[in-house]
Amino acid sequence: MRTVNQHAWWFVLPVLLLVAFNALVPLMTVVNYSVQETFGNNVFFWSGLRWFEDVMTSPRFHAALGRQLLFTGLILLIEVPLGVAIALAMPRSGPWVSVCLVLMALPLLIPWNVVGAMWNIFALPDIGLLGYALNNWLGIPYNYTQNPLAAWFTIVLMDVWHWTSLVVLLAYAGLVSIPDAYYQAAKIDGARPWAVFRYIQLPKMKRVLTIAILLRFMDSFNIYTEVSVLTGGGPGNSTTLLSIDLVKIALGQFDLGRAAAMSLIYFLITLLVSWIFYAVMTKDEPS
Repeated sequence: MRTVNQHAWWFVLPVLLLVAFNALVPLMTVVNYSVQETFGNNVFFWSGLRWFEDVMTSPRFHAALGRQLLFTGLILLIEVPLGVAIALAMPRSGPWVSVCLVLMALPLLIPWNVVGAMWNIFALPDIGLLGYALNNWLGIPYNYTQNPLAAWFTIVLMDVWHWTSLVVLLAYAGLVSIPDAYYQAAKIDGARPWAVFRYIQLPKMKRVLTIAILLRFMDSFNIYTEVSVLTGGGPGNSTTLLSIDLVKIALGQFDLGRAAAMSLIYFLITLLVSWIFYAVMTKDEPS
């Protein structure tokens, strides 16, 4: 019987302890704030579950959550199919492979606040390339600072430009891992391109697509910096997503108890939906 050496865990243990400490201390602080009330001077009063009840019954929270779910749904519906389509169109061999991979990776290297600032200038209705083209060349009225629909179009387009590359790279990694024997067998059988995609490529990409969907859900559901820099939640509250509303409550209103309860509910929703996605996408896989 083979003996497994588990001593390598001792090398990983310091990192695990450090990560656990950095995660647990802020989490316990948030939990502490969520069940107490403070009026400053570091004086706290026990409030129980009052803040959770206020958040769960607040129309403001429901509206922000609805906008967040709408944004995330649009992102998943656009980026996942688009990323797969681009990955399918990319070459599998030759010098253009490196060129395509570098071009796909470039948007991912740009910091989030820089992305928001870039699109803020790019989409300005008078001097921005996007705004000028829509208003003057195509004759489409466009002003994301005043029109809620234009603002939504801009933040969705910005996220698609920034993060579709992640889906492309993951899908491409799944495609290149498929052995040529599968394609040769499909060619012999006279399979059409759609049949090859449905029965060969898509099943082989299932694991990487699961990762892509989970990553894009968590990232888009917790997006803050790009939208905050681009629209600030405006015009009005039309793009005030849940993350932006949370920051406004915590820092703008300094309502720490409500913000802490809201952040915990936010965290639990993210975990629950991520678990549902994972369970649905892996239900047919052998345990």
